[in-house]
Amino acid sequence: MNLNPSLADLLTLNFNPMVWALLAVAAIVYFWPFVRARRTLQGRQHWPVWKAVLFVLALLSTLWALDSSAAVYTLNSMALYMARLMVLAEVVPPLLLLSLPRGIALDPHSAAGRVLGVLLDPWVAFAVWTAVILFWNIPAGFNASIVTNTAAILLPALYLISGTMIWGAMLRPFPTLQPGTFGKRGWFGFLAALPMMSIAAWWLYAREVLYQPYVGAVCLWNLTPLQNQQISGWIMMLAGLPALGLAVLQLMAWLVEVSEGGGQKPQPRA
Repeated sequence: MNLNPSLADLLTLNFNPMVWALLAVAAIVYFWPFVRARRTLQGRQHWPVWKAVLFVLALLSTLWALDSSAAVYTLNSMALYMARLMVLAEVVPPLLLLSLPRGIALDPHSAAGRVLGVLLDPWVAFAVWTAVILFWNIPAGFNASIVTNTAAILLPALYLISGTMIWGAMLRPFPTLQPGTFGKRGWFGFLAALPMMSIAAWWLYAREVLYQPYVGAVCLWNLTPLQNQQISGWIMMLAGLPALGLAVLQLMAWLVEVSEGGGQKPQPRA
């Protein structure tokens, strides 16, 4: 095995039929209505081309995280493994959600509206996200995922699903299902960042390797297992900064709304 892979080596794609088939289905589901919507002026306004570009970037990012040569090095680089998980949790979800057309008005009482209303509920999303981050990053959970090989399939899927739920609660792409002020969204963004930032800080300041599969591992690029763990902490912390930045912007927008509302003079009674 090449323990000094280049960037080109890590970007090389493999061919897992299941992964490619799922992404092909996702592309068909997205581009079929996109092409139809582009036939009208209103459709082009609600679904501009740049949104389709974001969707393609989301597909490519998912493909790299799930089915590239980087996946071969799970036991040789915790940092590379964490980079793949962070792409699925912090890069793909906002790209997917921002690629949706504007003005989606789902009926809250419809079947789809009820399901999405539950999945994108802030507290449900936070509970799922926290469970994934904490359980699979404590030593017992992480060791079990490596030993049972759920690190290859189940854990990336959980990061993608829970990350999409969290970003959905912050971006709120379905306004008819997700009422809420900028202030609530901003505070939720800060709350959602706590589990991941806590794990990242733990990895950065731990003085020993926390996970048994990496204690005696031969790591890529001549790094020690402890260095790999610390780099993983930086990767997780940096990956969480965009969500924190969004939370800050939402709180600032909320404060502007509050200040403007408080500065308005009362209207005289008729």
